[in-house]
Amino acid sequence: MTGDREQIGVIGVGWVGLVTAACFADLGHPVVARDILPEKVEALSRGETTIHEPGLEDLLARNAERLTFTTEMARVLEAARLLFVCVDTPPTPSGDADLSRVRSVVEELGAGGEHVLVMKSTVPAGTGQTIRRELPGVPYVSCPEFLKEGSAVEDFLHPDRVVIGADPGDESAGDAVAGLYEPLGGEIVRTDVASAEMIKLASNAFLATKISFVNEIANVCEEVGADVAEVARGMGLDQRIGPAFLRPGIGYGGSCFPKDLKALKQLAGNTGYHFQLLTAVIEVNELQKRRVVKKLQHRLGSLAGKRVALLGLAFKPDTDDMREASSLVLAARLQGEGAEVAAYDPVAADAARGLLEDVEFCDSAMDALEGADAAVLVTEWPEFAELDWAEAAGRMARPLLVDGRNFLDSNLLRSVGFEYEGIGRAVETSIQAGPAS
Repeated sequence: MTGDREQIGVIGVGWVGLVTAACFADLGHPVVARDILPEKVEALSRGETTIHEPGLEDLLARNAERLTFTTEMARVLEAARLLFVCVDTPPTPSGDADLSRVRSVVEELGAGGEHVLVMKSTVPAGTGQTIRRELPGVPYVSCPEFLKEGSAVEDFLHPDRVVIGADPGDESAGDAVAGLYEPLGGEIVRTDVASAEMIKLASNAFLATKISFVNEIANVCEEVGADVAEVARGMGLDQRIGPAFLRPGIGYGGSCFPKDLKALKQLAGNTGYHFQLLTAVIEVNELQKRRVVKKLQHRLGSLAGKRVALLGLAFKPDTDDMREASSLVLAARLQGEGAEVAAYDPVAADAARGLLEDVEFCDSAMDALEGADAAVLVTEWPEFAELDWAEAAGRMARPLLVDGRNFLDSNLLRSVGFEYEGIGRAVETSIQAGPAS
């Protein structure tokens, strides 16, 4: 059915759902998208974006005639045969994925009918088998998302692979979903449902493992006088390893890695298997965020009464997502040591206000640095590379900067009077700016 214009239903218009709806519309498909939050649906119906994602606002405006937003499930069921489920599956206190939103969709859909349930939400392996038992006669396809916040539109329209899981009896439903993605050119991986579910979790677990590994190497480099930038470059040239996700920093965050690793660890634990490697990956990531506080204490001694500026709050640039952001841990730990915390983020400040208490939110990086005893670069927003660091040094009480993403030119900062400390870096070596882990 390549080239056909299939009416598509999208259930849940959070980050994944909204990008999915907008991109399918851009491919020429009429899309009806449903969310349970009336204020979100009203905003989207007015053409207002509800998340920060490069290219998304233009995509929504360009395809407004093909996009319909509603709170009514009945409108989606009436309009569309293929139903893409894009609801959240956050972690529960036990670490398991919270499937309550998925369960709600299943209950509303009911058995029988002409619909195809396409699961884009990240769910534990075995979820599809359970849903198929509960919805006899409803074809089920697993089509996990592999979008990166900050480049989600590009990732959707130019995928490296599209995974489609369909069990015996649902192959024609898998063909229909494959037909939607064939024009995009990425390799289409056809497999069973459980394997498709595991591909998503295993992919994120492996990428997070690379991040924690290079952060551990960075910590050792600091002890022995090596430069992790050179070490990672030498490692990455090995084709068996590759350079991706070998940039040290203060740990991963966001909506996917933390929850997916916890879910996979718990999934393994529920079967009686102790996933030791994944346990270590998670522990390293948590400890990495706290090492910045130790670096500041080493330079400043007690942090009580010291003003520390956080540059960047979102878990990564080009997004306003604060989920599992390193800034949340840093701010809390600094305040726990008695420090006064000032912060600036060009996009995520509004989202952060409800999460960070007693933090001074500033309108610019310079305002945050004014009178600061130290600064921590948390998010590698491009504007920080263009900052007048000579002026910044003059505004600070003590020009001390911990570059938590190895993003800035250390030689430049030292030349204008900064005490500079990166992550796993030799004292006099600079590193080219680039995306961090």
